Parts: sequence; C-alpha cells; structure tokens
Amino acid sequence: MAVGYYVFVPKNLKSKSSSKMPNSAGISEILPYAILAVFIFMLMNFKTAIANFLGLEPYRNCDQYMLMLEGTEVYHFQSLMTPMLTYFSGIIYLLGFSFLLIFTFIILLSTRNTRTLKEYLISLVFICLASYPFYIFFPVNVTCHVLPGMVPLLYQMNPAILWIATICDPGLNNCFPSLHASISVVTTLFILFRTDLERYKVFAVLTTIFILFAILYLGIHWITDLIGGIILAFIAYFIAIRSFTTR
Repeated sequence: MAVGYYVFVPKNLKSKSSSKMPNSAGISEILPYAILAVFIFMLMNFKTAIANFLGLEPYRNCDQYMLMLEGTEVYHFQSLMTPMLTYFSGIIYLLGFSFLLIFTFIILLSTRNTRTLKEYLISLVFICLASYPFYIFFPVNVTCHVLPGMVPLLYQMNPAILWIATICDPGLNNCFPSLHASISVVTTLFILFRTDLERYKVFAVLTTIFILFAILYLGIHWITDLIGGIILAFIAYFIAIRSFTTR
C-alpha cells in the first residue's frame, strides 16, 4: 500500500492528503457505509448455512445450464498454459485483486473524496446483495470441477490457497456472477471516472484485464460468469453514482 501511494498518487494530491487527513467527523460520515460493506462481505460466508436452513439440496448445481450456454469454450484459455503464466495469473488473482480493492478505499479516504468513497461502498454492497440469491438458489461449480481435462491451476499452486478458498466458499460453487469480475470492473470505473489518478488509472485497467483473464485461465469461472459480473458492475456503478444526486 505504501509503494502504491508513492507510485500512483501525484505530488499535488500527496500534499493535500497529508494536510487534510480525515478527522473524526469525516470518518463518522463514512463509517456506516464501511460497516455495511464489511457486514455484507461477512454474510457471504454464511451462504451454505442459509442454503441448508432453507432445505436446499447440498449438492444441487446449475452446471448443465452453463454447458448449454457456452459448452467447453473456456478450455481455450488453458491452451496457453505455461508455468510462468500460471504463477503470474495466480498472483494477479490473489494479490492484484486485493490491492485494487483495498488501495482504492484507502486512496479515496486519504484524499477526502468522501462522496466517491460512499458511492464506491454502495456499489460493493449492491454487487454482493445482487449476487447472493444466485449463490444460494443457482449454484454453479468451478470449471475445473465440471469439465474433464480442465486443470485446477490455482488450487494446485499451494494447499493453503485451496484451504482459504474453501473457507470463503466451501462448495466452490459461488461462480455466477463472478465477484472478481464485477468488483474489479466497478473499482476501475470509479478510478477512471471519479478520480484524477492518471497512473493508477492505467494500472487499474491493466490489472482488471489480467484478472478477467486469470479467472478463466486458472480453471475457476465460466465465460458466462465473467459476462454476468461485468454487467452487474455497470449496473452497480450507475446506481451508486445516482445515490447522492440532488433532485
């Protein structure tokens, strides 16, 4: 985060942010939105418990619909497989996505871009809430568990990765829509159109493109998941930026 701040924030904004760090009033204004976003993220971990409470079949899935929609087209992404590309994609998936999400929050907070930060948090909440019914009622398994020959590249990199993934998604079936796609795209939209961070804009666009590639290449998501996530991101962005429009 410190390196990102040094590289991506221009000098004029650094001087402004250092002279006007958020005071208690500014933080209290943002705090309800941040708490709501954290609560919704935590709620995602109770998806399996809620599905069981509703009496849904634990092994129910909608993989056949994905096969009907796109067949095995996602195979083509793994035709590019090399060890270097696999490790690069894993780093982008795990670290690039996390950095994009957290650093955007930090930079909006430190530069006192309060309205945009509220809009950003609202968009994240909307994305998670809109995705939640799909994860409960229409679960779709990761491609590497459905398509024969599709290699689970991400989960083979390190046992700890699979362990962490199953904590967040025990059934590995929170696929449609892709949260990695929707959150990275909506974050990039806010960076492009609601900030003046030129170098960070370039980084965000490139990182998002690599994330969209990685989720397919690593054997996690279907192409339909990616498309659904992108559409959801645009809907969330336009809803969020209109939340504080003066009528």
